[in-house]
Amino acid sequence: MDIKKFWDEGLTYDEYIALSQKRLDHPANEEEAEKREYYELALQRMSRMTKRYVPDAGQVEAFAGKNFDGKVLIITEPWCGDASQAVPVANKFFEKNGVRITLRDQEPSLIDDFLTDGAKSIPIILFIDDNWKVVAQWGPRPAFGYELFLKYKANPEEYTKEQFHNDLQVYYAKNKGYDSIEEILDKL
Repeated sequence: MDIKKFWDEGLTYDEYIALSQKRLDHPANEEEAEKREYYELALQRMSRMTKRYVPDAGQVEAFAGKNFDGKVLIITEPWCGDASQAVPVANKFFEKNGVRITLRDQEPSLIDDFLTDGAKSIPIILFIDDNWKVVAQWGPRPAFGYELFLKYKANPEEYTKEQFHNDLQVYYAKNKGYDSIEEILDKL
């Protein structure tokens, strides 16, 4: 796996947003057309997080103490609900290091190396050193979000998919990216 290739071909955050809008406005295929609702929600959520997220001073200080001077590569897709919360936060927090975004479905060989419980869950945030080696990874959602997911999987009749999605989005809105960054810092 050539991480440098994915970095070099990756999108900036602004390019990612433009691609998301393009897929919403002009779907290239039936799959993109079927995901119209998800692209629209994701764009709204990313816009809100981009405007509202302010890095926590304590987390900024903790990150400085990590002496990480590598790059950040995010594996994602624009329709993903978890990504619409995590990607804007990671982009803003790590922007001085350099952030690029690669699409999971464009080149599946990368996500195959970073499966979550055997699934191609996204986003996956990779931390890369100067030798293009992955030194840490995080994703696809904070621990509390994963607990909600497990609750849904354990009893989908009692804790429905709609309840899970609602509870997850309420959590994201209240937490404002804090837990995601905190968990990432623990891994670095």
